[in-house]
Amino acid sequence: MAHLTMKKKKAVLLLTALGELYPDARCALYFRNPFELLIATILSAQCTDVRVNQVSPALFARYPDPQAFAEADLAELEAAIRSTGFFRNKAKNILGCAKALLDRHDGQVPRTMTELTALPGVGRKTANVVLGNSFDTPGMVVDTHVKRLANRFDWTRSVDPVKIEQDLCRLLPAEKWTSASHILILHGRALCKAPIPLCSQCPVFDLCPRVGVTRSR
Repeated sequence: MAHLTMKKKKAVLLLTALGELYPDARCALYFRNPFELLIATILSAQCTDVRVNQVSPALFARYPDPQAFAEADLAELEAAIRSTGFFRNKAKNILGCAKALLDRHDGQVPRTMTELTALPGVGRKTANVVLGNSFDTPGMVVDTHVKRLANRFDWTRSVDPVKIEQDLCRLLPAEKWTSASHILILHGRALCKAPIPLCSQCPVFDLCPRVGVTRSR
């Protein structure tokens, strides 16, 4: 128990220091409401936020709500999102998701993990993005950057996203889950890169559990 308490304290200390490096950390996707964030997050799978943001304004102008997406021609929707990759599967999921919102939720985005993950194309990562950024419900998003940093920080020893999410939720206070995801993603892009982190340039190097490994470099 004492070991876990100390680990939690060190994790919060490191996260706080990282938060000071990235005070403006927030969701990088363009959206104006929960539905747009839901669709943008589905599009972001295996795609950069920059690319999604290039596509989504025109997409939402053409299809402004679940009804418009549900009535969309599949081929036309595929063409509109082609540049985000895996466009056929994404278009199919988006159509299914829009129809499910209309059929089950009166066209509104639900506010629970269970209801969100029951929608076509929506896994825990997407659900946590929507919960944390649209509904102020703590959500720990585990993407490739969070997965990498969580292991480097010894916050988890798992490679399974669900297990990583569980480990981080146990380690960090709930009120920090959403912001932690944004902070870790930014740090992963800026310095804690794959395959080799830029430890010599990292301002929080001395707080990182990797310090013993990298000190000799």
